[in-house]
Amino acid sequence: MLAGKRILLIIGGGIAAYKALDLTRQLRRAGASVTPVLTRAAEEFVTPLSASALAAEKVYRDLFDLTDEAEMGHIELSRAANLVVVAPATADLMGKMAGGLANDLASTLLMATDKRVLIAPAMNVRMWDHPATRRNLATLQGDGVLVVGPDEGEMACGEFGPGRMSAPEDIVAAIEAALSEGPLAGRHVLVTSGPTHEPIDPVRYIANRSSGAQGTAIAAALRDLGARVSFITGPADVPPPAGVAVTRVQTAVEMLAAVEAALPADAGVFAAAVADWRVTEAATSKMKKDAAGTLPSLSFAENPDILATVSKGPQRPALVVGFAAETDDVTAHATAKRLRKGCDWIVANDVSPATGIMGGTENAVTLITAAGAEDWPRMDKAQVAAKLAARIAEALA
Repeated sequence: MLAGKRILLIIGGGIAAYKALDLTRQLRRAGASVTPVLTRAAEEFVTPLSASALAAEKVYRDLFDLTDEAEMGHIELSRAANLVVVAPATADLMGKMAGGLANDLASTLLMATDKRVLIAPAMNVRMWDHPATRRNLATLQGDGVLVVGPDEGEMACGEFGPGRMSAPEDIVAAIEAALSEGPLAGRHVLVTSGPTHEPIDPVRYIANRSSGAQGTAIAAALRDLGARVSFITGPADVPPPAGVAVTRVQTAVEMLAAVEAALPADAGVFAAAVADWRVTEAATSKMKKDAAGTLPSLSFAENPDILATVSKGPQRPALVVGFAAETDDVTAHATAKRLRKGCDWIVANDVSPATGIMGGTENAVTLITAAGAEDWPRMDKAQVAAKLAARIAEALA
């Protein structure tokens, strides 16, 4: 499967760097060519000579190498490969990637590449659990970076927990998966995400607490399975993922128009938290308080029901997935909603304040289908997205 594939292997500075040598050997045995790049810290653990000998290729180390850079070497290196692999991906390298830093050869290659990137994190368990690392990981996954591991076990420092770099054979399997077309290759999936903002006047609006994180993660997961993704997002807190077609909207009316323009599609995932109502006559200038303290009078109109419109429309996708954010009787309300809207599945969750789900990093959902209700355990939104994307791929197979 890897015959003829070119892997740019960036080796970070951690004790797990020794595994990169075995990874190089296994990749070459599978038919791939490997070009190693060592960070300065990596040279404290493995030598350029050993990396070069196992790869049978020149090792690159210095951003300011006169010979290489005369030919814009960092640009050529970053784009000649089929896949860029970072193993081990240290906390420092992950932080540079998430922050867009480019102050050495490895980080510059990662900024300059137009190819997919796969990282294999490796670090102390406390570093892996640190909030900064978790933020950086979420950013990288949102940018489309693939992640394998880390595994759980005993560390070189004597501590036990998640943080060990995945075994070389597991990384090879992840590389093979990344270079395959994926089960959704050739499929078009439409995803809506984020809240809508319904204006009251030029500075005020009606909205909700949706961050857009779950919809963004779903779009990224579908992209990673090979789908062509049309991503229609309201003003979310999180940036849209790389590698998808993004349409930004503000209101429910704009979102419906964007959805209809994106059809036809093989599947539609309607994760946006669309406002149910809008102000019928939004003020064209900022509304002021009067001296008497009279409260303004607002009249409302119902917004278009995007999920029902698509589910019952002439360009209905083969699979339509809706979302139900509920605060009580979650399964009952979601089951009724699926029948009322005419969609195939409903992903339901409890967004009452005590759960911390709306706007948070985790989710606990119940998948409602014609076959009944299926409770999923609470997990990261990226994990929910991956599981849902896999189910969509199965349904469209």
